[in-house]
This record gives sequence, structure tokens and C-alpha cells, in this order.
Amino acid sequence: MNAYISTPLKIAATALFLATPLPAAAETTEERLKRGDAVIRSLNKGAPQPALERLRQEFPFLAEATEGYALGDVWSRTALDSRTRQLAAVTAFAALGELPIMKVHAGYALNIGVSEEQLKEAIYLVTVTSGFPRALAASQALSELFAERRRQQ
Repeated sequence: MNAYISTPLKIAATALFLATPLPAAAETTEERLKRGDAVIRSLNKGAPQPALERLRQEFPFLAEATEGYALGDVWSRTALDSRTRQLAAVTAFAALGELPIMKVHAGYALNIGVSEEQLKEAIYLVTVTSGFPRALAASQALSELFAERRRQQ
């Protein structure tokens, strides 16, 4: 197969590339990390996230990517409020079977005013998308979280 690209096509592609506007000022990594830290603190009663801080010790590049991209770029968007975002995260992680991460986000949800009953309903939705085994496992993890928090009160 010939991978020949015509000269007019190359010229058109180059012109399109050059005509694409670039951002006026690219955000710095520091700005993204600062925004990510603010997101975590807003969900975690003003404190840093312990798992992220442990990750930072051995895998600083992964912690930076999590804080800068996942939190600073994605989580800080404003189209969803924090409650909706946390409920979505809880159900997504439950559906994937990522229970430790689900518990972290369920804790954040409780911190910002989502009720235990609302979290239970979110887990019930998982039966539709991912089946009863995932929902049952998530319900057990959620029950553990509720018990841990009651002991801390």
C-alpha cells in the first residue's frame, strides 16, 4: 500500500494546523496542583488526602498527575456541583469494583452533606449497570465506612 499524501493535502493540513489558535497563556503545573489541592481540602474538611500524601512519598510523579490532572483539571470543573460529582464517583468506583477508592469518595460525600441514605441509593443503582455482586460488595464497604465514622464520633 502506498502511503503517498499529495502536496495540496499537505499544504492544507499545515495551514489548518497553523490557523488553530493556541491558548493565550498555558497554565503552569503549579497552578493546576494548587487547584487540585484546593479540591481535596474542600472535600476533606480542610485536610490533605492521606492516601495521596503516602503516594507522594514513593511515586511523586503519580501523585502530581493525580493532583494536577484528575483534581486540578477534571475535578475542579464547575458544570457539576460537588455532591453530584461525589455520587457519580461513588457509583462509578462501585461499578468498577474499586472499593477502597469508592470508600474514599463516599467519605468525601459524607463530608460535604450527602446522606447515608443517598449513598445507599447510589449503590442500589449499581445493580442495574454492574450487577448484584458488585453492588453487594460495595454495600459491605459502605457499611464499613459508616461504622468507622460512627466510632470516630
